[in-house]
Amino acid sequence: MRTQSICLAFVVVLLCPNAPSQWVQTNGPYGGSIHCLAVTGTNLFAGTNGGGVFLSTNNGTSWTGASTGLTNTDVWSLAVSGTNLFAGTTGGVFCSTNGGTTWTAANTGLTITNVWSLVVSGPNIFAGTNGGGVFLSTNNGESWAVVDSGLTTTSVRALAVSGTNLFAGIFGGGVFLSTNNGTSWTASSSGLPNESLNSLAVSGTYLFAGTSGGVYLSTNNGTSWTAASAGLTNTSVYSLVISGTYLFAGAYGGGVFLSTDSSTSWTAASTGLPNASVNSLAVSGPNLVAGTDGGGVYLSTNNGISWTGASTGLTNSYVNALAVSGTNLFAGTDWGGVFVSTNKGTTWAAASTGLSNTHVYSVVVSDTNLFAAIIGGVFRSTNNGTSWTATGLTIKTVNSLAVSGTNLFAGTTAGFFGGTGVFLSTNNGTNWTGAGLTNTDVWSFAVRGTNLFAGTSGGVFLSTNNGTTWAPTGLTSTDVYSLAANGTNLFAGTYGSVFLSTNNGISWTAASTGLTNTYVHSLVVSDTNLFAGTSYGGVFLSTNNGTSWTDVNKGLTSTYVGSLAVSGTDLFAGTLGGGVWRRPLSEMISSVPFSSGELPTKFSLQQNYPNPFNPSTIIKFELPKASHVNLSVFDILGCEVGVLVNERRGAGVHEVKFDGSNLASGVYFYRLQAGDYVASKKMLILK
Repeated sequence: MRTQSICLAFVVVLLCPNAPSQWVQTNGPYGGSIHCLAVTGTNLFAGTNGGGVFLSTNNGTSWTGASTGLTNTDVWSLAVSGTNLFAGTTGGVFCSTNGGTTWTAANTGLTITNVWSLVVSGPNIFAGTNGGGVFLSTNNGESWAVVDSGLTTTSVRALAVSGTNLFAGIFGGGVFLSTNNGTSWTASSSGLPNESLNSLAVSGTYLFAGTSGGVYLSTNNGTSWTAASAGLTNTSVYSLVISGTYLFAGAYGGGVFLSTDSSTSWTAASTGLPNASVNSLAVSGPNLVAGTDGGGVYLSTNNGISWTGASTGLTNSYVNALAVSGTNLFAGTDWGGVFVSTNKGTTWAAASTGLSNTHVYSVVVSDTNLFAAIIGGVFRSTNNGTSWTATGLTIKTVNSLAVSGTNLFAGTTAGFFGGTGVFLSTNNGTNWTGAGLTNTDVWSFAVRGTNLFAGTSGGVFLSTNNGTTWAPTGLTSTDVYSLAANGTNLFAGTYGSVFLSTNNGISWTAASTGLTNTYVHSLVVSDTNLFAGTSYGGVFLSTNNGTSWTDVNKGLTSTYVGSLAVSGTDLFAGTLGGGVWRRPLSEMISSVPFSSGELPTKFSLQQNYPNPFNPSTIIKFELPKASHVNLSVFDILGCEVGVLVNERRGAGVHEVKFDGSNLASGVYFYRLQAGDYVASKKMLILK
């Protein structure tokens, strides 16, 4: 009987000097959280959460990034003043004089840099901040001065101008009025409940306020207000915009509403708008544009009667889940649904038809079936996401999925629909039964043989009988957001560390040396390499089972990594606000440079060094061209005791560290096959 007891510790690859050596953003999936919109001429700008500014010159048919020089990419507000475009961010105000091509900071005198709102009034630009009141610039943002005398509350969510009147909407509730460019302010909130004021709009003598409790109207510059929400079935109004005689309201969780009688009555105007949380609205010529929370941009050409998606190229999506099936890469997004790419992310196609909810937490593949966990249950697709049907689990917030043979497991969380625990289906989701852990939120799964591990809000639990019973492991009292199994090793990612267990969870040890960000959302294994995706720390790599970590973030500007997946020779990272990124696995493994700076001219397997050795040695081989490589170790009887490499490798010099700690003293052979090239050499372990 042969045994496999080899330990691969480290692989080193040299790539062609001209090859890219960093992460690249794929072209999608499309969507994301749109905080604000602005129009100037034929240019439509979108300010996003974490993705900067995007520009469309064709009414949202396609978008391109427009953030060069924008050092803070959380954009809360946009305003146009002549040929200048201003962006209010969590890092201050930025100005572009060339249509978003480049940006420069415009923060002198701006002592509070979290800018929620911007408005232009003649030569004046006003900035409403979170905690600092209102600031005024009279010179295109070159300098700012605070103007908040009489402004008793300083978190200014909205600004609006009507003639010589300047209105400020307060996040905690209320409206203030200034008639002298902010020099002094007076409260103008009589009749306005103490609810968060999110938006303001002006039409002639009508002033509208969108609040967390509906729409209110004032016809006397805020001296008094009356409720104006009849027909408004969702009253959390985040945005208001006026187009001729039409008033539109964007509601959080309720879509778009239309009033044609100055807010006396409202009707829903959301047909075709699958993402119901509307953060921003804008009028662009005859078109109405809606920016949503997670779902990107939608366009209506008929005053809200119908909507179509308008997010192609808008790579600001929130990617919660990644899954691979053959050449298909699936991405589950936050309020954007499921997307599929068949070409490594070069193009993406929406794949959400039939999903009752577009907030996707998890995606898994089981044979020819694709399952998606959403707010509201589990859905199944048998045609790579072309269409979806609900499974029998439709009343839960499902956060995690796992496949073990013919069993499908769903981990639920309290969420919007209540209920916790694990559910099991043995017939592709047609029927489900409770499978324990009903007193905890289940965030992640890992399967190893007959062992099913669940990462929960109370640590890691183990079931050896498909969820009939569960036992706590040695890791308790911590939220476990990710799990990964590799051989006898089980890894757990938490908000504080990566932990390693080599005995099915009986005991755990911290494995975070070098992990400078320990908020670990995702873990994935490729051969003996372990990758961790973190919260605003990017991606880290360990080649020694978590003993040490190094960041592999070159080029990765979106560093909140919620999901990871290996597809072929590439690692894909799903980010919060930056879509999906791709990097070849081989680029993230340390390289050994050539003294000559040239690639090898022939295949070669070199003698290991040192030899004899105890317990480890280095095996080096050379590839003149990219090839599929198999490097294996055999004992004196010809029995394979370990596979060191079994995948495609790039041209260059490669090194593998072979650890023989678990082998007896004696003679062993290592064999390299790369394409048609085959070679073997002898090595000796002396203990």
